[in-house]
Amino acid sequence: MTDPVEVADGSEKDPRGDRWGTRRFSLRGRVTLLAAVSVAGAVALVSLGAYLVVKENLYQQVDDNLLARAQAAVDSPQVQTELQQVPGAFLASADLQIGQLTVGEKVRLTYPQSGSRPPYGPDEIAVASGTSPFSLRTDPRTDSRVVALPQGAGQAMVLAQSLGPTKRTLNELSVVLFLIGGAGILVAAAAGTAVARAGLRPVDRLTSAAERVATTGDLRPIPVSGDDELARLTQSFNTMLGTVAESQERQRQLVADAGHELRTPLTSLRTNLELLLSASRPGARTLSDEDRSDIEADIRGQLDELTQLIGDLVELARQDEPRIEHERVEMVDVVERALDRARRRAGEIEFDVSLQPWVLTGDTSALERAVLNLLDNAVKFSPEGSTVGVRLYPVGDGTAVLEVEDAGPGIADEDLPKVFDRFYRSSEARTLPGSGLGLAIVQHAAQRHGGDVYAGRAPAGGALMTMRLPGAPA
Repeated sequence: MTDPVEVADGSEKDPRGDRWGTRRFSLRGRVTLLAAVSVAGAVALVSLGAYLVVKENLYQQVDDNLLARAQAAVDSPQVQTELQQVPGAFLASADLQIGQLTVGEKVRLTYPQSGSRPPYGPDEIAVASGTSPFSLRTDPRTDSRVVALPQGAGQAMVLAQSLGPTKRTLNELSVVLFLIGGAGILVAAAAGTAVARAGLRPVDRLTSAAERVATTGDLRPIPVSGDDELARLTQSFNTMLGTVAESQERQRQLVADAGHELRTPLTSLRTNLELLLSASRPGARTLSDEDRSDIEADIRGQLDELTQLIGDLVELARQDEPRIEHERVEMVDVVERALDRARRRAGEIEFDVSLQPWVLTGDTSALERAVLNLLDNAVKFSPEGSTVGVRLYPVGDGTAVLEVEDAGPGIADEDLPKVFDRFYRSSEARTLPGSGLGLAIVQHAAQRHGGDVYAGRAPAGGALMTMRLPGAPA
């Protein structure tokens, strides 16, 4: 058994691949071979059928002709020669072997002196004896067809015709069929090659595009022509390229936004740390207890901000990963768990909750994080002692909505289209803790589950966040 060898990139490669792999049996070669084999099978069946039909007809014609001439020989009158009377058919049978078989005390065969003696055997003797009405057989010794018809008491007319001309005709026919079939197979192979080359040209373009993407990272779509299966394959490949390009663009944007957002707290944190370190050096001006306390509070706040920002970035990156398995999600349980977590940091803020059962298939942790972000956002903008409304109910079109209403100042009209953008923070929110990713996480989770999220104004003036999710009543 041949062992695999290790190539430069660390992967293993079977040394038999170049000899026995797809390079030898390419798709184009298989299409050509399939066309040639199919045509060969069809030609073989047609040729065999034609040969058998012609053979049967030729042998039947020989038999019919031989029987007709035998009957004519039986019916022909006797002709007196110098020595004896013989059937008149003897005089018109130069292309046949003909004879008169007489059975008596001994078996005697009379045939023309200028002709050859026809073969006879038990079948012909039985006809002359009257025990068989006629006989028709092939004599293997002379390779001829022999027929015998009764001609009076104790006599039978025996005719034999060589099968040589018939067999020569069949041999010529087999040669013609073989040549025609061979030519058909060659034409089919050539046509199969042409069809495979033309049909696989889009596949070649896909292969070149895949190699280009692997080599250069260029995600430009491939031109699509036609509307057949290969065209749809090309469209699907272009869709995949578009998805990959969009994913890369999201990653680049996320990294760029994260770098921009991290720069400010890191700069401030570094400044405060350098100030503390400078004050601790010998001979440096010391800081008052109040200043030191303020700097330490700033550092703790900046660390909290960094921790939340990094956690939100990790959550966004995790949600971008494809999920293979989903589970049955009871939205009432999800909302109640998120409420338990939100109440622990809500202070004096109360929650007015009204939940109706709703079930969907999805990622429980992602939905719980989205609901918790909506609740935390409402708590952040609601004044102490106010109430946050939470309602979950079906709307009758196969979806349910989760509404979270706060008692804060609401969202300005110019901010409504941007509240779900990554790192976007309104002028009112910039003075409050947060990373600007919470609502982006909510939107991402809702869209991954086939729904969406909307921002609006509550009747009391606060913000109203609505998340719509498909599913069914529990």
